Amino acid sequence: MCSTTMERAGKTLSRLRGLSGIPAEDLARSAWPSAVGPRIAAQATAVALVRTKLVVEVADSVWQKQLWQLRGPILAKLRELLGTEMVTELEFRIGVPRRPPARSHEPFPGVANEADGIGDPVLRRIYIESRKKAIS
Repeated sequence: MCSTTMERAGKTLSRLRGLSGIPAEDLARSAWPSAVGPRIAAQATAVALVRTKLVVEVADSVWQKQLWQLRGPILAKLRELLGTEMVTELEFRIGVPRRPPARSHEPFPGVANEADGIGDPVLRRIYIESRKKAIS
């Protein structure tokens, strides 16, 4: 995203903060990517606004330490976008790893299909088990 796009997003957020009916938490979370840029936003996500503290979930402890060191400029940018009262503190938490997408019901896709040509059931079972060990 180029800087002009980020500036436009910031101006839009500045206009929105005066509107009633939009929760402060939603505004703060939507301002986060504009305040930090796309690279940081890909590794850190604003998840909640607790009073005036914006809680940000980060990928790991390295990001947590780096963002803690950058909290001053980040807060300044958030104040510019949202006003001085909405976000006064930042908290960086290491996020809980998300579950990967569910796999197919077959634990080792394709292994049983490869063994379909083996007529002997004992040899077929031995083949499937050895393929499973080789794949995992």
